[in-house]
Amino acid sequence: MKNQSVKNNIDWISVFIYASLVILGWLNIYSSSLLSTEGTYQKQLIFIGCTIPLIFVVLFVDGKFYEKYASIIFGVSLLSLAGLFLFGKTIAGQRCWYAIGGFTLQPSEFAKAATALALAKYLSDTQINLKDVNRQIQALAIVFLPVMLILPQPDPGSALIYSIFIVVLYREGLPSWYVWTGFITILLFVLTLVLEPYAVILIALGVLIIIHFKGRAVDRNIILSGILLAIISAFVLSVDYVFDNIFKQHHRDRFNILLGKTVDMKGIGYNTNQSEIAIGSGGWVGKGFLEGTQTKGGFVPEQHTDYIFTTVGEEWGFVGSLVVISLFVGLLLRVIYLAERQKTKFSRVYGYCVAGILFTHFFVNIAMVIGIFPTIGVPLPFFSYGGSGLWGFTILLFIFLKMDANKVNEW
Repeated sequence: MKNQSVKNNIDWISVFIYASLVILGWLNIYSSSLLSTEGTYQKQLIFIGCTIPLIFVVLFVDGKFYEKYASIIFGVSLLSLAGLFLFGKTIAGQRCWYAIGGFTLQPSEFAKAATALALAKYLSDTQINLKDVNRQIQALAIVFLPVMLILPQPDPGSALIYSIFIVVLYREGLPSWYVWTGFITILLFVLTLVLEPYAVILIALGVLIIIHFKGRAVDRNIILSGILLAIISAFVLSVDYVFDNIFKQHHRDRFNILLGKTVDMKGIGYNTNQSEIAIGSGGWVGKGFLEGTQTKGGFVPEQHTDYIFTTVGEEWGFVGSLVVISLFVGLLLRVIYLAERQKTKFSRVYGYCVAGILFTHFFVNIAMVIGIFPTIGVPLPFFSYGGSGLWGFTILLFIFLKMDANKVNEW
């Protein structure tokens, strides 16, 4: 394959949005950490500077390299995750980082791109048919192998991101019952935390009765309905045990606060409460750059990382928040558009993985800071402080832009 001029063929719209988000992110990190003695915004500027040679390396490598060596890249990422249990550094109870001099590196941020490459490589095989059970198991194994290494660290936030790969698999032919099963499981879990278990079982019984009489004659299988009810009942009755004995106390507290079962504005709910106050105080146009009282007073913990959007809300207001959200939505739509026009299945699937990962981070982070999702530690792409996150998202995006720049070539 002949290398095309990346300069002429790269999607400059995506590059512009990416650069805009990175710059706006640094400005908000600067504002939220201006009074800090840890040099946070200076370090982030170094991280941003390092992305420039990183982008050139990603774009210089032949696009075919990423497909040819996807399995090896994935294997290396799994080894890096496994190595944390022996050589990792524990910070705030999580063994998620390698300490390198004065900096730390979080391999889970790079494993997302590696998993996306491995999944795209597997699905691009012309013999792959996700209607086959063995193929389903193999595809799901690619997704869950890194999850099994990330969860014990423990890092539930990073593990959650991998759930979006199920949607990509569905897009490529995975039976829809996988998606429905996941959705119904989450719904039943939440309902059981809010209502009594037997009330949830009665609701499930009512839904099954409606489906039985309203569905097609071929679907009216009383035995199957009975089996489904038994499975649902067993799951619902196990929720309280799982919640009380497997979930950690801070996870239980966060769910209880989110569901309104507990009010703790000074304890576990402090972060969310302060972030809502900060965002709400911004009004329509905000208090002005460097003028946020909640930000300057340090009332929002971890504001330069997971809660960076609170700075946007307070200092830039509704209008500024809308601009930032529009940039993210614009990037997501652009990636999806580019994915649809790819000439190879490998690059198309990888493009959907990129869009899915960015969307999940964006949605969960914003939902978290406005109090409609539990606090689980998911950074906002290109905005939150941290070299690993910035570099991981940059690699993820620019590998795809390299593929797109070479789309007119024969693979």
